Amino acid sequence: MTDTPLSERDRSRWITRLYRQAGGAAVLALALPLLSGALLLAQAWVLADVIHRTVIEGAGLTQLVPSILVVGGLIGARAALAVLSEIISVRASEGLKARLRRELLHTVLARGPVWTARQSSGALSTALVEQVEALDGFFARYMPAMVQAGVLPLAFAIVAFPIDWVVALLFLFTAPLIPVFMALAGWGAESASKAQAQALSRLTGRFADRLRGIVTLKLFGREAAETDDIFNASEELRLRSMRVMRIAFLSSAVLEFFAALGVAGVALYVGLTFLDLVSLRGSELTLQAGLFCLLMAPEVYQPLRLMAAHYHDRASAKAAAGEIARQLGDLPELTTAPEAQAVPVNAPAQRRSMSLSAESLTIASPDEQRVITEAALKVPAGAHYAILGMSGIGKSTLLEAFARLRPFEGTVLLDGIPLAAVPEGKLRQRVAMLGQRPRIFAGTVADNIRLGCADADNAAVRRAAERAKVTAFTDALPFGLDTLVGENGLGLSGGEVQRLALARIYLRDPALILLDEPTAHLDAQTESQVLDGLLDFAAGRTLLVATHSHAVAERMDKVFRIAGGSILAAPHPARTALVSRKGAA
Repeated sequence: MTDTPLSERDRSRWITRLYRQAGGAAVLALALPLLSGALLLAQAWVLADVIHRTVIEGAGLTQLVPSILVVGGLIGARAALAVLSEIISVRASEGLKARLRRELLHTVLARGPVWTARQSSGALSTALVEQVEALDGFFARYMPAMVQAGVLPLAFAIVAFPIDWVVALLFLFTAPLIPVFMALAGWGAESASKAQAQALSRLTGRFADRLRGIVTLKLFGREAAETDDIFNASEELRLRSMRVMRIAFLSSAVLEFFAALGVAGVALYVGLTFLDLVSLRGSELTLQAGLFCLLMAPEVYQPLRLMAAHYHDRASAKAAAGEIARQLGDLPELTTAPEAQAVPVNAPAQRRSMSLSAESLTIASPDEQRVITEAALKVPAGAHYAILGMSGIGKSTLLEAFARLRPFEGTVLLDGIPLAAVPEGKLRQRVAMLGQRPRIFAGTVADNIRLGCADADNAAVRRAAERAKVTAFTDALPFGLDTLVGENGLGLSGGEVQRLALARIYLRDPALILLDEPTAHLDAQTESQVLDGLLDFAAGRTLLVATHSHAVAERMDKVFRIAGGSILAAPHPARTALVSRKGAA
């Protein structure tokens, strides 16, 4: 999270740039209401002509049928345009929101787990869900309304000028007053919307954090106090939301007041002119011309009325943009995702192994304490290496850096290519990482294993489970691999969780395997069996294991140890044990 303020102009420009990304859909959504406005002019003129011919010329129904049909057709066409414009606007808005959410998610994932661990998960989820949703009103309603308000009143006034210059001047002088007073009300609406968006983010983050720690709160008897605090925060959010609505209603009331004055002024002028009490024209005002002016008077203010109804959407969107920037530190731009490249049928298979090398490697902990300093390591393709060291010495940190999950200084090469230059998709395809606390989701054991390859069939899942020795405990259960487990592996032991996570990797085809304590919580016999399956799978692949277990280290090709921030070659446990036995003999 950042407290760096983003200027109002920057937020407005960013939102406008997003809207332009809709392309042709945005153009259509803006053009169709303008076309409807042009048809409205024709509709009002023909309708006024029908009434004029009926009242003044005494035309019969037969003579008026063509004109009446024209009016009906124009009304139907305008209704169809309104529906089509609404559909296009909504679809364009939904498309923009979906693309923006993907871009925000990519931004969050690109920051890595170190950055996300420092953020409130509730506040981040609010930025990706609620704040993006707050942009919907701007995309779907405000932008079309703003274009109509900027074009149609002026166009109507220009059309009215040759018919009656007094009515045209009334349109031109009264219409601009509405946006001026709306802007005055809008400043307050934007401030209230910003406060409401921040309050929503705080409440969401607080609720998510309390939900995550509900067991701890229950054990310490704090559940009642936290429930009261959540209620008070919710009440505060409700009050802030009502303030936003109050200001929105105020802006609408201002518009209605001036629109009513404008319509009343036109009606008063036309009525007094017909009564010959006012004579500002050089020629007589016909009934058709007077009716046309009266019919168009409310329509001149309708686009402004529509903009006022959606003016708070603009304030909400700018407040949402500010909150997104506050959570992510910046406002990301939409990018065009590259099209997936088809792989030729006769394309050569990728190598099963990958070399890894590091030079001048320096890694710091989240509190800026250096864990690894100017270290170097070379792992040939296909080699199996172990890294030993005390708890907290930096083994997990080192593996996370190699998986590009933690920032580092220095050089890390995969097959001679800088780690930063490897595309994200290829990196995740070719490098498999298993941490000490793998995430298990609520579902069946098979579903959790299938996260390694979503389209794996039951036979493949079964083979992976057997290799990881998952079936050693699931076969004793009534439903086997279809047994349900709870969130975070509820119902499984620590060793069972590790084996389940290993089975995920066995569904993949990585060239480099990074494992952090893969046999933790296992007894010696199960550990040996799991290692058999692991080494069978890792044959021909590059394997780097961080472990405390000498049994694991003994089965690796080479052993390193982290000490004093450096990575040092260490005696191989198996060879050391052999020398010790010979000396004893």
